[in-house]
Formats: sequence, structure tokens, C-alpha cells
Amino acid sequence: MTTTSTRRVVVGQPLPDRTVKRKKRNWSMAGRIVLLAIASVFILGPVLWTLSTSLRPPAESFQLPPSFLPINPDFSSYGQVFKQLNIMLLVLNSALVTGLIAVGQMLTSALAGYAFANLKFRGRGALFSIVLATMMVPVQVTIVPVFMLIRGMGLSDTLLALILPALPTAFGTFLMRQYFLGLPADLGEAAAIDGASPWRTFRSVYAPLAVPGMAIVGILAFNYHWNEFFRPLIMTISEQNFTLPLGLVSLQGNLGTGSISVVLAGVILSMIPALVVFMFGQRALRDGLTAGTGK
Repeated sequence: MTTTSTRRVVVGQPLPDRTVKRKKRNWSMAGRIVLLAIASVFILGPVLWTLSTSLRPPAESFQLPPSFLPINPDFSSYGQVFKQLNIMLLVLNSALVTGLIAVGQMLTSALAGYAFANLKFRGRGALFSIVLATMMVPVQVTIVPVFMLIRGMGLSDTLLALILPALPTAFGTFLMRQYFLGLPADLGEAAAIDGASPWRTFRSVYAPLAVPGMAIVGILAFNYHWNEFFRPLIMTISEQNFTLPLGLVSLQGNLGTGSISVVLAGVILSMIPALVVFMFGQRALRDGLTAGTGK
């Protein structure tokens, strides 16, 4: 004999707790989706508009009412970028400058972060506070003394004038210090017992474990300095030493009479290398940001 039981919902009786929790979870998920959709519109909207405008003639770019999608896509603006600029030289200069800065910041921030985290010396706390204080000073405040130092070294109007001052990074030092503090201290103690020097301990034990954190510093440095405009504008004069952001300014023409489609086509082309670096480095960036969060 088989018996079946059914649950009846009486009118006016409150729903079971499981049903209420499920509804709350659904509303919470829907709210998150809506917020992410709104944020995506604000973030991706200007990029999509730039891409759309680069594919239309200049006259069509200012028509009213504006159309988001180009009526007749035209790729001639991208050809004009290569005709008006020595784009390969600009990309080479930017890649050389940003690549060396990224690698240099990875090394200097790892060494400084390890020293502040694991080495004990007099004035360590005060010195680290001074390093953090430099993060509050904008680059416009220090550009004059930096320029004077670069000129005194005979490096003005060179790519080294852009690379050397950017090698130390206060943010990278802070980030790597926090990363080293999250690593087990027993590893360093075991290496010291075996007779390893602080340099050998850093190189053989902690540096391999800090690769995700160093990847964060490198990716952020590359994306920042690839789009940097202010320092190259001050430090370089010759067109052969221009980086890509400086070269794109010439597309505006005299008194801004250049084609808006050509200018935005150059902007789209300049975004591609940074996007490629982020796409290949996003896994390392994600692993570095989430390192130490799991038990």
C-alpha cells in the first residue's frame, strides 16, 4: 500500500522560508544584473561611439539627430592615419618606453616591497610612510625638478628621459609589501637556517611566489604609461622620440581643423596594444588580486 502526501498552501498562510529566500535571491541577482548593465553602458558607450564615428565620414559625424551606427561604414580614415603619421615609429617608441617601465617597476617594487616586509632596519616605518606620502604628490608638482635633473644628466629629448624617472613606483612598492606580508614567514626562516642570505632568500624563495603580484604591477604600469601624455610632452621635442599619444595630437590639424573620423581612428588603433596586453594578462591579474583570499 502506497501513501502520498501533498502540501497544501492555505490562503493567508505565509510562504515557507525556502521560497522567501529564493525570491530574495532572485531579486538580488536581478538587481546586480541591472547595475552591471548600467555600468557597462557608461564604460563601453564612449568606446563604441568612438569606433562608430571612426567608420563614418566627417559630415555624417555631426548630423542631427545623431545615429549610433554608421549608415555606410567607411574604413578610409584608418588609411589616412597611416598616411599622416609614421605610426610604426610611434608604436615602437611607446612599446619600448612602456615595456621597459613595466619591467623596471616590477623589479624595483618587488625589491622594495620585500625589504619593507621582511627586512628589519632602523627607520623602516618612517621611510615607508614617506614612500606612501609621495603617492599624494601629483606629477605636475615634481615635473620641473625632474626635468632639471634629466637635463643635467644630458638625457633631455631622449626616451631614457621618460623611462628612468618612472622606474620607482610608490604604489607598486605598497602593493608588493602587502603581498609579501601575506606569504608564509616560515619559508624565509627555513632558508635562513640553511644559511641563505637575504638576497638568496628573495631570489630563490619569495620572488617565484610573488610573480602574480609582480604581474599586477606590470600590467597596470603598461596600461598607464601607454596612454601617458603629460611627461612625453615635457620631456621630448623631436618627432623621432614622440610616443603614440603625442603623435595622435597632430591628427587634429592646425587649430583643430583635422577630420574627427581620422582622429578617432587613430585613437582606436592606439587602444589595440593595451587591449591585447590586458587580454593576455587578465588571468595573471585575476590570480594576483585574489591570491591569499582562499584558505
